[in-house]
Amino acid sequence: MIVVGLLLAGGRSSRFGSEKAVFELQSGLAMMDAPLNALRSACVRVAVSARVGGGAEARARRLDLPILVDDPAHPEGPLAGILAGLEWGAAVGADWLVTAPCDAPTVKDRLVKDLIAEAIKGAPAAVAVSGSNWEPLLAAWPVRTARLHLTTLLHQGTHPSVKTVLAELGALPVTGHDGVNVNRPSDLTSLT
Repeated sequence: MIVVGLLLAGGRSSRFGSEKAVFELQSGLAMMDAPLNALRSACVRVAVSARVGGGAEARARRLDLPILVDDPAHPEGPLAGILAGLEWGAAVGADWLVTAPCDAPTVKDRLVKDLIAEAIKGAPAAVAVSGSNWEPLLAAWPVRTARLHLTTLLHQGTHPSVKTVLAELGALPVTGHDGVNVNRPSDLTSLT
């Protein structure tokens, strides 16, 4: 079974006020580094979904990682990035794609490995949970099935919530995420 990873760093960061993927944390690392490293430790290949000309694209380029850009014909949102990742995954012969958001700086490789383990056990898809809350951008996607499903949805011009799509795929919950997700600068206090 071939598992690849995708760091989702193509958002506009409008609530944050600047490109949060490359925001430098107190540790000196960019916010995208921890989830990216977690993916790199568990997946055979990793790509970055990024906006053209942004800091995440530049950082991925320096790391010699594939950079994926959303198809402008698709509705804007995270599913467009996930579909680009699924298409890349299919092109490199992957069975599964694990996604992680750039704004979850506490993601550990153990959680990524747990998502992969659930996939290997035969889950239709897997999603990280924090308490009773799904963390839908931190998930394992079956490349063939999810690619067909998302292609249909996005070509129809719809962009449902990522959680809805994972539920439609029958995603199973995987515990172990602390729920830290940085959308605004005030969310950084949860990291101290």
